Amino acid sequence: MNLMEAALEAQSRYPHKIVLARVDGKLCELSDNIFVEDTRNYEWVTTADTSGMQTYRRSVTLLMLKAVRDVYGREVKVCVEYSLSRGYYCSVSGNVKIDSIFIKKVSERMRELVDRALPFTKFTVGLDEAIRIFHEEEMYDKEKLFRYRRASRVNLYELDGYRDYFYGYMVPDTSYLTVWELFLYDKGFVLQLPEKNAPEELPEFNPQNKLFHVLDESTKLAAKLGIENVGDLNDAVASGEINELILVQEALQEKNIADIAENIASRPEVKFVMIAGPSSSGKTTFSHRLSIQLRTQGLRPHPIGLDDYFVNRENTPKDENGNYNFECLEAIDVEQFNSDMTRLLAGEEVRSEERRVGK
Repeated sequence: MNLMEAALEAQSRYPHKIVLARVDGKLCELSDNIFVEDTRNYEWVTTADTSGMQTYRRSVTLLMLKAVRDVYGREVKVCVEYSLSRGYYCSVSGNVKIDSIFIKKVSERMRELVDRALPFTKFTVGLDEAIRIFHEEEMYDKEKLFRYRRASRVNLYELDGYRDYFYGYMVPDTSYLTVWELFLYDKGFVLQLPEKNAPEELPEFNPQNKLFHVLDESTKLAAKLGIENVGDLNDAVASGEINELILVQEALQEKNIADIAENIASRPEVKFVMIAGPSSSGKTTFSHRLSIQLRTQGLRPHPIGLDDYFVNRENTPKDENGNYNFECLEAIDVEQFNSDMTRLLAGEEVRSEERRVGK
């Protein structure tokens, strides 16, 4: 009995779809030529597992790209840009209007492909052959990327004649891909996908507009620099332009910070500027650079580090792995922070044993 047959037999004992197997500690696709009689050490991976959900989302992405090609041909290109609203924001280039008709046509074609239970076929080719295929498919960004690849062989996937490269595994066939939705957003669309905590349910479409604005600005900045993909970056490195590229990037970033400082200075009623971000994202560095730019506007800023407001270590919440979770709000003494900020707004002085915040 091969993996696919064994997975179908075992499916009734699992609440979520089995999409992969872990054999001797290694992830394998169900279509791999492996027989369960040859190994005792195997387990099933479902869409409720991280690897399984990543496989599901990757497969739906290939399904969507195939559907767009079927409906609009090679002239229309879809670029999967970044995560948004628990899905992927996609931009479209070519002579096509992105509207409700576009969404309807692509969605209908995706459903047709799902109903046909078409297999995702993995095949291995030499590097030169892969580059030729990418050129033939007019995937010039991947063609450029693979010109820098050192491996001599490449794994590609084919879905009903459409070939592409993905870093990771696929589900056995399109019939597995029943939970997804396309939504118009900005100038493109969002491919909305489930998450591992509820693999059979589609989360509400709720795009984060501010996050999208930041990501969109970053994409436009990369375009200004002429670095729209990893292949472009490799070209810059290979041609010796990387140092100049870094300097230009830093200059553009400094200009953005200067614009923020000017905006703050134009509103004298602003007393606090809050900077948010995960650990090690550059908040402290950014606050110091912003402070310098605010000084050029005649202001005297006083950076206040949130590190001073972490609760005692023994009171810090832990995550599901038993590690201290410094990212959650409960790791911060919010009451003390609010009290100190209120006092500062009132013109009072706030002190601690180690520092003097301001006056």
